[in-house]
Amino acid sequence: MQKNSTIPILCTRTLDPIIVINANTRGITIDCIPFIETSPIINESITQTIHELAEKKITALFTSMNAVDAVTAQLPQVPKWDIYCLGGITKEKVIQFFGEKHFKGSAKSAGLLAEKIIEHRPENALVFFCGDQRMDELPETLAANQFPTEQVIVYNTLQTPVEVSKNYQGIIFFSPSAVHSFFSVNTIPLATVLFAIGKTTAATIHTYVQNKIITSEWPGKEQMIELAMNYFKPINIKA
Repeated sequence: MQKNSTIPILCTRTLDPIIVINANTRGITIDCIPFIETSPIINESITQTIHELAEKKITALFTSMNAVDAVTAQLPQVPKWDIYCLGGITKEKVIQFFGEKHFKGSAKSAGLLAEKIIEHRPENALVFFCGDQRMDELPETLAANQFPTEQVIVYNTLQTPVEVSKNYQGIIFFSPSAVHSFFSVNTIPLATVLFAIGKTTAATIHTYVQNKIITSEWPGKEQMIELAMNYFKPINIKA
């Protein structure tokens, strides 16, 4: 590799510009191409359900910032819920709207979140606010331990596949839905290193290719990009 060359990476969702700029100073060029779109479900039925739940003392569960946004946008007031969620931006959004008082715990993955909830043994009804492409690990684990969970779908996920002609050395995936969308129209060289957020996303990638997969245990975008940058360690990193 030449001294001034950069390592091209594809991120399958949008990133804050500062993250992209920071990566560039460290010898990595990130192209951001979203492969999914999410949209909140706004109809009379969902609005009524959220409003009714807002009047009750429940334990709310969130594994997506999109679910937090979809619910908080329709709440008439801040409810007296206990809340468990994934870490990263999901946790930040929960605390920003509901406050520290109602936040009861977070974890790096749905499986670990389920373990924490089971350990704490909440007495209120569990309500999982999620998307239509949700993973079943959280509600199934809770149900298997005698903690039935009501699921309320508050947003939809739409695949938006794009054919990519550029040869990337690394590709970053944040969800199984993005993996399905990407590989529906693309193939990649075996040398391309893939980065996955969580074991479920990694397992989904394995159904398409045999490439090397680096899995992040943390749910944040910043941690994922840092993982990729640390992996490649380009020779032209600036001090």
